[in-house]
Amino acid sequence: MALRLCACIIAAVLALAAGPLQARPLQIVAIGASNTTGFGVGEQNAYPAVLERLLHHKGVDAHVINAGVNGDVTTGMRNRLDAAVPNGTDIVILQPGGNDLRFFGSKQARTANIAAMVQRLHARGIRVIVYDPDPVPRDFYQWDGIHFNAAAHAKIAATLAAQIAATTKPAPATETSAPPSESPSTAEPPSPTPSAAAPAKP
Repeated sequence: MALRLCACIIAAVLALAAGPLQARPLQIVAIGASNTTGFGVGEQNAYPAVLERLLHHKGVDAHVINAGVNGDVTTGMRNRLDAAVPNGTDIVILQPGGNDLRFFGSKQARTANIAAMVQRLHARGIRVIVYDPDPVPRDFYQWDGIHFNAAAHAKIAATLAAQIAATTKPAPATETSAPPSESPSTAEPPSPTPSAAAPAKP
């Protein structure tokens, strides 16, 4: 018995000497459509992958999952939200895009879906950043006027990286990310206002 107690004490001392365990990586999920997947530029040049690299460069240990689906609308994002965002997720970046209005949806339904997704994620204790700039800078687009080019993805990633790196501990707060030409916005609660139901953006 004494030997077992001695062994437990030695193990505890060694664990303390080794220092604290490294905190787990920040888990981030990017939800959206083709401008999240990186259509036309490749997944490695899409903003989720660039964001992960930028956060690492800033000393933030983060893993960013690209959960974009080409052609998706906010109803689809809402329906697959729980499956796309695993337990343990700290932050969700929601890019609703413009497919709702492009595919004859309504601004009201788009706004309601965004608010519902934010509410559901908050109920799980997950911080939400809605990236939905209005207007989208013209130089963001590829030749088709729909999909973002590589430079745009890099600017989006830089804006998001600044917002995320500025907080040391993820917290359930909703933020609307400003276009890269502006300063990152502060946290704002989601509400079905005209600003949330922006004109069509991919």
